[in-house]
Amino acid sequence: MAKSVSPFLSKLPMLITAFLLFTNAYGTLGCSYKSIISFGDSLADTGNSLHSGGGRIANLPYGETYFHKPTGRFSDGRLIIDFIAESLGLPLVPPYLGGGDFKQGVNFAVGGATALKASSFEEMGDINFGSTNSLDIQLGWFQKLMPSLCDSTSDCNEFFGKSLFLVGEIGGNDYNYPFFQGKSFEMIQALVPQVITTISSAITTLISHGAATLVVPGNLPIGCSVVYLQIFESQNKDDYDPQTGCLNWLNEFSQYHNSQLQKELDRLQTLYPDTTIVYADYYNASMLFYSSPDQYGFSGPTDKACCGRGFGSDQVCGSLGASVCSDPSSYVGWDGIHLTEAAYRWMAMGFLQGPYIVPRINVSCVPLSNKVSDYSLAQM
Repeated sequence: MAKSVSPFLSKLPMLITAFLLFTNAYGTLGCSYKSIISFGDSLADTGNSLHSGGGRIANLPYGETYFHKPTGRFSDGRLIIDFIAESLGLPLVPPYLGGGDFKQGVNFAVGGATALKASSFEEMGDINFGSTNSLDIQLGWFQKLMPSLCDSTSDCNEFFGKSLFLVGEIGGNDYNYPFFQGKSFEMIQALVPQVITTISSAITTLISHGAATLVVPGNLPIGCSVVYLQIFESQNKDDYDPQTGCLNWLNEFSQYHNSQLQKELDRLQTLYPDTTIVYADYYNASMLFYSSPDQYGFSGPTDKACCGRGFGSDQVCGSLGASVCSDPSSYVGWDGIHLTEAAYRWMAMGFLQGPYIVPRINVSCVPLSNKVSDYSLAQM
């Protein structure tokens, strides 16, 4: 991993400068996306969980950094989807369950959501789910909303053809629930083909309704996640990457999911050559700051969360008496499983400016002053 980080970091200032010159020179020329339509779990949820019950995310310090109040986002501030919306000159994407006007975007993502239906896990025994709003439920919401967005096949093709579809991240919770509840690795690994097939089916459904550009993120490196490091702590030093401190076997699992997802996206791209299907590499975009945290302004330990003592304790983030760090921007991990706004901002840079989105698409239609790029320049 170290070999791949240094060349990119050495070129990053030059890439940022070139990108700023391009966006300032061309402004909104080439800006083709008029709305964002999002599906997924807590990595993209902008408020659906809050509108369906809330729980601990209804409390500060969630939302404290940017919004200065809880908004239903599982972070201290903005998420990747927020930075993408800003780069397109669009309003932040509202949650479907919050109601309102969705002509410029709608978010169906719900914290805790799985790709698979709950019934798909029956053979694994009793599993406690944090959400029943799986991908098929979210697709149902989308189809229910469609008549208010467009009223004919040609109208829908035009509207959705100018929309950016974010399909995920989804699938992580399909593994989180059984991993956290002690199911065997073999049983969890056997879920991967089912998860990939479900995501693929959702993409096909969206294309049939007129979607022309779909961004599909892969899984994060769960071996670097604070909660996974807590649950699967090992006395064997060989289980850990000596550079990052991440658990190798769990990261290998994430890479397996991601490799299978990329193969399926390649297959779909061949089947639908007039559609742009994009893979967003969450894994490598985030591994950069686990490998070299100080180069990204992260002075806090990457194996600790800024807020709370982690899941499974009596002081999870958002609960009464839970501790919170004084500077969330110095931490990668926010509450044990989700990341801070600062981490999401760096990841968003990797998509807006490359190289962590394949193939490249134009997702920057306005100059990014006071948004992503000014932050990056300040941190160099």
